[in-house]
Amino acid sequence: MAYTLQIGQKAPDFRLHATDGRDYGLSDFNSYKYLVIFFTCNHCPYVLGSDETTRRTADKFKDKGVLFVGINSNSANTYHEDDFEHMKKRMAQHNFPWLYLRDETQEVARKYGALRTPHFYVFNENRELVYTGRGVDSPRDVSKLTVNDLDRVLTELTEGRQISIPVTNPIGCTIKWEGKDSHWMPAEACDLV
Repeated sequence: MAYTLQIGQKAPDFRLHATDGRDYGLSDFNSYKYLVIFFTCNHCPYVLGSDETTRRTADKFKDKGVLFVGINSNSANTYHEDDFEHMKKRMAQHNFPWLYLRDETQEVARKYGALRTPHFYVFNENRELVYTGRGVDSPRDVSKLTVNDLDRVLTELTEGRQISIPVTNPIGCTIKWEGKDSHWMPAEACDLV
């Protein structure tokens, strides 16, 4: 994960349009102590398989000052299901407890170094990165889940403890990059790191 944001680095700012009709940047989240930014989409089986686990984690920590923000950076030209209209439909259908933002230019994914969907970034009160990687060890089939890294990290963070494992490999589909510029990862079908 040499190209992704490194532990201790500050969260790169952005201004993105969300499915609720508003635009958001980092300063809009100042009232939250902790921030989970995760790169996600509408179609990836690893996202679909673990969304309800992510929901339970978001619900568990919302009263401890943790905000979840999902960002979809996938090219809608590669997967039409990842366009903004499908994002709005998905949020209306599932009512997820996070904001869902569209990174149309893919600039934010590049700033963060997003590798997969899903790919999680957890920031402390100073918006310094304390964790990056997977949410769980079996996102496609959570019936086989043995490790919930996201839950562990947020427990450690909200209890004021040191993060025991700050970096893991994200497991999921590659980000679907626009055009010939495939960044550092090819726009392949879903596969594992």
